[in-house]
Amino acid sequence: MRERCAAEHLPVISVDTKKKELVGAFKNQGAKWDREPVLVNDHDFRSDADGIAVPYGVYDLQTNRGTLFVGTSYDTPEFAVDCVENWWRIEGRMRYPDADRLAILADGGGSNGSNCRAWKNGLQRRLCNLHGLTVTVAHYPTGASKWNPIEHRLFSELSKNWAGRPLDSHETILKYARTTTTRTGLRVRARLVQRRYEKGIKITDAEMQELAITRDDALPKWNYKIRPN
Repeated sequence: MRERCAAEHLPVISVDTKKKELVGAFKNQGAKWDREPVLVNDHDFRSDADGIAVPYGVYDLQTNRGTLFVGTSYDTPEFAVDCVENWWRIEGRMRYPDADRLAILADGGGSNGSNCRAWKNGLQRRLCNLHGLTVTVAHYPTGASKWNPIEHRLFSELSKNWAGRPLDSHETILKYARTTTTRTGLRVRARLVQRRYEKGIKITDAEMQELAITRDDALPKWNYKIRPN
């Protein structure tokens, strides 16, 4: 699928949520050289945090470009879909003006999991219907997420760039994300998402029946296509 999309110059994105971070004066693993030490708390109690950061990434395989959306509430399917839709509206359709199809590589669980009704329903409403896109989704099975390209092409580079630096504010997280580069040409954009997302939103059987979804013959639980209806 990836080779076919590349040959047709169609966008393929890899998506996932990076480890949530407490925002505040907390120790961050790694080493960093400074003239003066940076003092941090000796315990990382949630009650001492100034907030929480929920980093959701979108990595464009064709152009080696990453976008990090830093949420401030919960990692929900609605948040994941909003991040993908924002990426398409702000970046994707500019890079691929003639594309009417989008391929997404995602983990099998989490806010964009293969069993998540709200994820599929959100893709139908916010991407397929709103932008006229046909979206093909391929989920990695449990235990295979390390092969999801975003893990080793974007998230690992982010972790190396801010290693040893306390993530004391959302601006610090955005700054280090935006300055993450590699010799192979990776560039990263970062945006703060201040909307509050609520957990526990249920999608009914009737809403699921309205999805224009077609499951692949090969591993239909993990591979499917959603068209505009």
